[in-house]
Amino acid sequence: MWLPGRLVAYPVPRPALLARATGPLVRIDTDVTALKISMQALLVLTSLLLVPLVLLHKGKGGGLSDMFGGGITSSAGSSGVAERNLNRITIGVALVWTAVIVVLGLIERYDG
Repeated sequence: MWLPGRLVAYPVPRPALLARATGPLVRIDTDVTALKISMQALLVLTSLLLVPLVLLHKGKGGGLSDMFGGGITSSAGSSGVAERNLNRITIGVALVWTAVIVVLGLIERYDG
């Protein structure tokens, strides 16, 4: 605030403190934030992909997969290659989902 005939002094931070405040600590924090946001987005995508992949599996009888046309899956489920590929894709997505959960847990634990 300026008043006529009066000089008001405000404390100015020293240059050493400014350099330390805008140093690499700020960049590390934004990197962790970007990593955290990307991991959360990957978690949402893998979660949404994992649900239909599990539901597409051939049922052993009386399960949730039989509710969505069990007669069709019993006649079309004889293809072993398609079932194996579905198993591989489901396991791969589940492993990615698990790894993302672990990484997010580590970020939360060590993010200061």
